Amino acid sequence: MSDGDTERDDDGFEAGVSSSQGDPRVLIAMNVVLSTLFAWSIVWGLSFIGAVEFGLINVATAAIFLFAMTYLVTMS
Repeated sequence: MSDGDTERDDDGFEAGVSSSQGDPRVLIAMNVVLSTLFAWSIVWGLSFIGAVEFGLINVATAAIFLFAMTYLVTMS
């Protein structure tokens, strides 16, 4: 492959990525999953040191809070 082919492929990729808006449902689903996993680890860590009790309600509350904060920061 010559250097000219690599540059042409890069330009095509950049053009495709820059024109793509993506599907917001994918971003929301990723936000839900990652917020839940992060909330689970935060609540587990806090329960490990005895600050809060590890439970479904605490994990769900933390996940909703993280989801809302992430959504607000990324959409503004």
